[in-house]
Amino acid sequence: MGKRKGAPIHGWVVLDKPPGITSAHAVAAVKRVFGAAKAGHGGTLDPLATGVLPVALGEATKTVPFVMNGRKLYRFTLRWGQATDTDDGEGRVTVESGVRPGRAAIEALLPAFTGTIEQTPPAYSAIKLGGVRAYDRARDGETVTLAPRAVEIDRLRLVECPDDDHATFEALVGKGTYIRSLGRDLGQALGTLAHVVELRRLAVGRFRVERAISLEKLALLAHSAAAFEHLLPIETALDDIPALALTEAEAASLRHGQPVNCASDRARLHGLGEGSTVCATSSGKLVALAKIHDGGLRPIRVMNCD
Repeated sequence: MGKRKGAPIHGWVVLDKPPGITSAHAVAAVKRVFGAAKAGHGGTLDPLATGVLPVALGEATKTVPFVMNGRKLYRFTLRWGQATDTDDGEGRVTVESGVRPGRAAIEALLPAFTGTIEQTPPAYSAIKLGGVRAYDRARDGETVTLAPRAVEIDRLRLVECPDDDHATFEALVGKGTYIRSLGRDLGQALGTLAHVVELRRLAVGRFRVERAISLEKLALLAHSAAAFEHLLPIETALDDIPALALTEAEAASLRHGQPVNCASDRARLHGLGEGSTVCATSSGKLVALAKIHDGGLRPIRVMNCD
């Protein structure tokens, strides 16, 4: 069902990003389709990459951090025997090797790259050094050295080896993990070189590729009622966060940025520890994201969806 003309737009769109465009361009295109006042996304995809790009519109932008913290599922293909300056197929080949790892060697290595590992981000990344993006420094010819950091890889499996030069993997990873770095490091550990030639994101938290719509199809539906069938509620991003029902008076307090005292009905907070985040609702509608504090609620993000 469509929105009335001029009505604020709030919610999530699960976009299947095409190759060749930045995440920022994809978000801008979705924003135009819905005529939304503001938009954001739940995790950057490189121009080379395709797949799930959750786009937040309106008040849903306030829930972006919860999506960014979610696990991400990728399928990616490595090209063995070549390193590039960007660690992917868009870069310049810098070194080559004649070594091609076999399936047994690859599978034997994967446990070493599962769990908490140290990973050095690619030189061509959005990480800032002295206030300047690393990729800008690298493009200017600087030698960029980024500090290694701990990342989480929950699952890593070999999907197929279509030929001697390529291998396809699936990886379920935590926030801040670079698949380009993972591919580069796998190659080095196997005594060769590698870079990513294909990268597709299959899921970000609860947002999965099965529910995604292509930018091409979404553009054809622009400003029509059919487009809004692909607009998911703000709460979709918050499925893992417990809900807490409020009275109208309590909801009014949170909407004004004021804390709510639950001392008279502490049973409602049963099982919710100090500092827990909850979705505060009233009459079935999301009012705010709030934290449990000293037997009450303190608003974190108030939703203004009226």
